[in-house]
Amino acid sequence: MQHNQGFLKLVEQVRKRIKECTVADAQARLAQGMQFHFIDVREDHEFLIDHAAGARHLGKGIIERDIETAIPDKNASIILYCGGGYRSVLVADTLQLMGYKNVLSLVGGIKALRDAGFPLEKDKPI
Repeated sequence: MQHNQGFLKLVEQVRKRIKECTVADAQARLAQGMQFHFIDVREDHEFLIDHAAGARHLGKGIIERDIETAIPDKNASIILYCGGGYRSVLVADTLQLMGYKNVLSLVGGIKALRDAGFPLEKDKPI
């Protein structure tokens, strides 16, 4: 997907304020038994196609409304991902503004997860 320049500029500005991790970082956390919330911020139809095994769906359009119910602990470790690692950057920034302290955006999103052979689930109801 080709992104508009204004969107890319916004993401690059926001990227300076947040932390990111790679698929390898996420896999290492899992291998070490580290607990974190794996949140898919894509649209409903994207989530239904496939998503990371064990991921929870809180789409970008509703996450601000629902995050405090889903994850009340603002110190909880959270890894966000989207399609390519852009929307999750914006969501990470928003969650930080809401007081969440341990939020990471996954570089490359679901595309990177697929490329790395990360376990995926398909057609799981929301």
